[in-house]
Amino acid sequence: MFVDVVKIKVKAGDGGDGAVSFRREKYVAAGGPDGGDGGRGGNVVFQVDTNLSTLVDFRFKRKFAAERGENGSGGNRKGKSGQDILIKVPKGTLVKEAGTGKVMADLSGDEPVAVALGGRGGAGNARFATATRQVPRFAKPGQPGEEFELVLELKLLADVGLVGFPNVGKSTLISAVSAAKPKIANYPFTTLSPVLGVVSVEEGHSFVMADIPGLIEGASEGVGLGHDFLRHVDRCRLILHVVDVSGLEGRDPCEDFAAINRELENFSSELAQRPQIVAANKCELASDEQIARFGAFVREQGYPFYVVSAATRQGLRELVNAVSRALEELPPIVRYESDFVREEAKPLDYSQFTVRRADDAAYEVVCDWAGALLGSVNMDDYESLQYFQRVLRQSGVIDRLEEMGIQEGDTVRVGDFEFTFVY
Repeated sequence: MFVDVVKIKVKAGDGGDGAVSFRREKYVAAGGPDGGDGGRGGNVVFQVDTNLSTLVDFRFKRKFAAERGENGSGGNRKGKSGQDILIKVPKGTLVKEAGTGKVMADLSGDEPVAVALGGRGGAGNARFATATRQVPRFAKPGQPGEEFELVLELKLLADVGLVGFPNVGKSTLISAVSAAKPKIANYPFTTLSPVLGVVSVEEGHSFVMADIPGLIEGASEGVGLGHDFLRHVDRCRLILHVVDVSGLEGRDPCEDFAAINRELENFSSELAQRPQIVAANKCELASDEQIARFGAFVREQGYPFYVVSAATRQGLRELVNAVSRALEELPPIVRYESDFVREEAKPLDYSQFTVRRADDAAYEVVCDWAGALLGSVNMDDYESLQYFQRVLRQSGVIDRLEEMGIQEGDTVRVGDFEFTFVY
């Protein structure tokens, strides 16, 4: 089964929490804090596997998560970093952020690419010791790892893309000039997935050709199979347009040529401007008048024209040499640059909150920063508790509670923490 577009979810590992610990050893007075930092979370890494040719494996597994970093421990021991998760994909796979469609990575090379980054580990209490705060009883929690919904889209890496109506002889042609073995039969849509073949021109000189499943009129709008596979022509440096010049299928070769070019234009104006070479196939079944008429039509539009027969191999060597010469003057295969911009971590805005009365008459403080605040304080420590109270005062939470008429002894809930209000 050929699958070239899938949607998956990835989650990098969260950072480990910092430790609250104090040095306790015999004959060591006032050992002080020695809580270590948490380890960094693992990354989600993509890498090319040349043994893969389709994304079919992702139809059965769609969620991937890297390992969380370990928590810090006493003795200033840092937690172990979480292990990266390695996701292998076929060469030519684009990784896009599903919500925006922006390219995050183009897996066309051999280098691994980290797409989702693990969270940093939290600082242990040893980092918060100062001359005036010698016994810090709090540490920082680890930061969450990045999480994305991704679209993986396979765009084959080929120098030349064969396009044309079904049954014009593209599969026969690629099998004749390369070692590719596509299914060949005398009916439309025999080829149901793209086929790659390496064409050798001379020793040490070759190029990659892709047989794209047959296009039909309306392919750019989703008609037939063409819409699914037009993306694979997108990277090709050169288009080899194969036309049945004999007209045995009851179609006019000139109209076929114009129709396919319209579909390329409708799919991508840039693709329509790609250099083309036209191969008039099945010449052994065509009359001289048919070949001359079609040749004049193609040359009028400025395209190189070659008369070939994939079945009898007539003219194939001249065609391959012409394609090779044209490729020498063209830029390399298209590579996509990442246009995804990571949002920088913004400092917590403690002024953003709302206060509401719960069903049990408690006052609930609803905010985005409750988890981060509670994770950084130790309610059993006086200094840490003072910091918590100071944040509530400076953020305006206390003022808002007083405006709502809170009384001493009333219950206040911030995130998962609940306390009794006192003046």
